[in-house]
Amino acid sequence: MNVIFCVLFILASILMLVKSPESYLSALLAGGEKAGSLCIFLLASYAVWMAFFALVTDTGLDRKFAKLCHPILKLLFRTRDEETLSFLSSNLSCNLLGLAAATPLGIKATNLLFRQGQKRDLAMLFVVNATSLQILPTTVFSLRSAAGSLAPTDIFLPTLLSTLFSTVLGVLLVKVIYR
Repeated sequence: MNVIFCVLFILASILMLVKSPESYLSALLAGGEKAGSLCIFLLASYAVWMAFFALVTDTGLDRKFAKLCHPILKLLFRTRDEETLSFLSSNLSCNLLGLAAATPLGIKATNLLFRQGQKRDLAMLFVVNATSLQILPTTVFSLRSAAGSLAPTDIFLPTLLSTLFSTVLGVLLVKVIYR
């Protein structure tokens, strides 16, 4: 993938240098500036949500939410290990809020499921994370806001419906395949 990106970048650079050499450097700098400001904006957004989840953990609300999620998790996953279920519920809650914080929690849950030999549960976790049901897609809202969208949340309903459909279909397929 890096080779493809490098070749495309070199070809685009050569084309731009031939076609409009005076605007090459300014275009590179403008692109770098936009990428840098987007990274800072996303960093701030992630910092806010990670702090929110730290508060949730400190107050014990994560354990209460995990207990609320247990009936759903027991329908999806066969494991009964409490530690694994805790990581699965935290991963699910981050995905529901559209946060990138789901990744480390999903990795920890994956390691625990792998040690338990739960192939079906690993497949289910992969599908649930890949389809990522999002009730509140905060990262997408942040990206749209950073891009200057006048209504960054107007994608709420289409996102909810499409992720709900993809998640339900994925879960059903895993259940059928691992029957």
